[in-house]
Amino acid sequence: MAGSQSDGRLSDVRFLTVAEVATVMRVSKMTVYRLVHSGELTAVRVGRSFRVPEHAVHEYLRGAFQETA
Repeated sequence: MAGSQSDGRLSDVRFLTVAEVATVMRVSKMTVYRLVHSGELTAVRVGRSFRVPEHAVHEYLRGAFQETA
């Protein structure tokens, strides 16, 4: 079944709070919110808060690092 395969992958995703992303990136929470609202950082809305897939943070940082290199 295709649905069960995608469910398995989704359960492997680790989601971070905005505060956790800010700590990892060493920026303020407001900077993370700006990145989410601008679409530069992928996030999922859960109720009134956001959760950011850990891989999205790594992809963003990788892209930012490549731009400066």
